[in-house]
Amino acid sequence: MALRDHPIADSDLHVMEPADLWERYIAPEYRHAAPVGLTELKRDMRVRVKNNVLLRLGAVRPQYIDGRKTGWRDEHEEVYAEAEANGWDPASQVRAMDKEGLDMAVLFPSRGLFVLGLDSSDHVGPDGLEPAFATAIARAYNDWLADFVSSAPDRLYAAAMLAPHDVDGAVLEARRCVEELGFRAVYLSPNVVNRRPWHHPAYDPLWEEVQRLGVALTFHGGGQTQLTPDFARHGLDELMLWHTFNQPLAIQFTTVSLCGGGVLERFPELRVGLLEGNCSWAPWVLDRLDEHHEWVGWFEGAELSMKPSDYFRRQCFLSIEAEERTGTQFLDWFGDDNLVFSTDYPHGDSQFPHAVDTFDELDIPEASKAKICGTNWERLYRIPLTKKL
Repeated sequence: MALRDHPIADSDLHVMEPADLWERYIAPEYRHAAPVGLTELKRDMRVRVKNNVLLRLGAVRPQYIDGRKTGWRDEHEEVYAEAEANGWDPASQVRAMDKEGLDMAVLFPSRGLFVLGLDSSDHVGPDGLEPAFATAIARAYNDWLADFVSSAPDRLYAAAMLAPHDVDGAVLEARRCVEELGFRAVYLSPNVVNRRPWHHPAYDPLWEEVQRLGVALTFHGGGQTQLTPDFARHGLDELMLWHTFNQPLAIQFTTVSLCGGGVLERFPELRVGLLEGNCSWAPWVLDRLDEHHEWVGWFEGAELSMKPSDYFRRQCFLSIEAEERTGTQFLDWFGDDNLVFSTDYPHGDSQFPHAVDTFDELDIPEASKAKICGTNWERLYRIPLTKKL
C-alpha cells in the first residue's frame, strides 16, 4: 500500500490566531492588560505582552510590490493566500488539510508559542508575568481554540496551553480543558520559567494530573522568548543561524530533564510528545545521557530504575520533519515506535502543500512511514485513527 492509502495524521498543525484573540476572550478583570498580536508582517506571529514584543525575527529587509520582488520565498507565500484571505478560519484550516492530504490533526498555536514567554513576576518583579495573569492568558487561548475545533470535531483536535508560572492554576486548567472542553493533549514550551527545570518536584502535581487525565503531555518551542534556555538570544543575530539549533536544543534540554531527572520514573503512565525539534539528534544525546548515568548515577540519578534512554523508549515520541533525511539514523537506533509526523503548517519552513509527498520520498520503509503518520499518532494522543480523505 502507498502512504496515502493509510490514514495520515499531523502531530503538530498550527493555527494562526487572530490578533485580538486575548482582547476578546480573556477574563474581564484582565482585559485592560490583554496581549495583542502584531499585524505588520505576513503571517505575523509576534505578540505584545505587557511591555514586551515576543518572537525574534531576522534582520528587517526591504520588500517591494506590484510584480517586483516582494520579499523572501514569495512563491511559497502564495500557497497561504486563500487561508489568509479567509482570516485563517476553521474552514480554511480543513481545506489546507485536504490539500496536503491530512486526515486528522492536533492543533498548536502560533502567537501562542510566545505569549507566555516571560518569567514569573515572583522571579523578576513587575516585568514578569503574574502567575494568575499567565493562567488567564492560557485560559483565553483555550476557550478560543475550543470554539475553533468545534467546527470540525472529527478532523481537528485541541492541545491545551498551560502556564507553568502557576502550577496550581495549570493543574486546574488541564482538568477543565480535558474534562469540560474535550481536549486531547496539553502543551508547554520547552523553555522553563524562573530557571526551574522540568524535573523539579514543584511540577509533580501537574504531571500527576496529566497522568490521571490520560492525555498526551507535549512540548513545543518557537523563536525568541525571555525564558531559559533560549538559544535564540545569545550571540547569533541572523534567523538562518539561531533558528538552526534553537528548537532542537530546547527539546533536547526537555528530554534530558524528563528522562534523566526522574519525571518518567515517578510518572510511568505519562505519554510525552517532544515536537518540532527534529529527531536525528536523539541517538547521540540519549547515548551520552546513558553514559553519564552509568558514570555518576550512583549519587545523581540514583532514583532511576532504568537507563534514561529506556524511559524515552517507553514513554516519549519525537516528531520527524518532512525533509529530515537524517531521520534514518534515529530509526537505526530506536526503531519506528517513537516517531510522529508534522507538516508545521503554516510556518515559514513548512513544505506545505507538499509535506506528505516530501516525507514519502525519504529513505524509510513504507511500513514505518505508515506508523509514523498514523498509528504512532494514535498511540500518543489516544484518538481513534480513521481515514477521512
